[in-house]
Amino acid sequence: MTAEAARRSRRAGLASCNGTESIMFVDDFKPTDFTLTVQTPQLWRVAFNNPPVNVIGTAMIRDLKLLLTELETNTTVNAVVFESADPDFFLAHWDLAANPAETEALPSPTGYAAWVDVLVRLSHLPAVTISAIRGIARGAGSEFILATDVRFASFEKAILGQMEVGFTALPGGGAAGRLPALVGRGRSFEILLSGEDYSAELAEKYGYVNRAIPDAEFSAFIDAWALRVSRWDRRVIADIKHYVNKYTLLADEEFPPQSDAFWASAGRPAFQSINEQLFERGLQTRGALEYDLGAQVGAIFPRDVTDA
Repeated sequence: MTAEAARRSRRAGLASCNGTESIMFVDDFKPTDFTLTVQTPQLWRVAFNNPPVNVIGTAMIRDLKLLLTELETNTTVNAVVFESADPDFFLAHWDLAANPAETEALPSPTGYAAWVDVLVRLSHLPAVTISAIRGIARGAGSEFILATDVRFASFEKAILGQMEVGFTALPGGGAAGRLPALVGRGRSFEILLSGEDYSAELAEKYGYVNRAIPDAEFSAFIDAWALRVSRWDRRVIADIKHYVNKYTLLADEEFPPQSDAFWASAGRPAFQSINEQLFERGLQTRGALEYDLGAQVGAIFPRDVTDA
């Protein structure tokens, strides 16, 4: 099938299932830090692609908000796979060089801070959200997968962690509120207080991810599982999500205070000193530091600062 024929087929499928609004969104949506692919009218795929290491910055937040707005009202999409075009980095972490004022100036339908707005809305989407984790997902990247419904990890290539404690901060996107339902109280403390990296094997054992799949089988597994789920009756999916969320999700208002605590920490000299030292050593570049950040952050301490 030619590219033009495939495009006509996609448009016909969307038109028959969801009207012209969905066609217009897919054709007009031009995200800069990820790509959106319509595998079928019921199954969409999002592939993060923000070199060099897939940090989460203002442009990505902006485009995620636009995508969420579409998915909140879309009556056809039953499943969304979130994956990465970079096999080494799923989502490295928050962009620590970005201007937070620019990010917070983006529209927020919930009224919450920018990242909390994204994650709360993500956790309530009518479609099933699937994280296909191949590569590193630390900090805000880990918080993103925790806000999705299902997490599958490449056994050989997935690394997860919440390293914020090494920055003298609490995770700002709700990891302390979402992890306990998945891994329990003790293991939540272990993950959050160690700041270390967790392999896919250990993450599966803890319940941090649903399962770890050999990398050679990973893509085929994700394709088959997501396609299967996307074909179920939409009303049944909605009922299942409603009741599971009812018994496992915290109230939305529990998350903004965690964001406030993070940003309060980020303004302190100790955080800024560690951040500065990490950038001096190669933070947010494709080098040894980013690959081993879970360990490296534990070896860096604030320079002589007077912390408020």
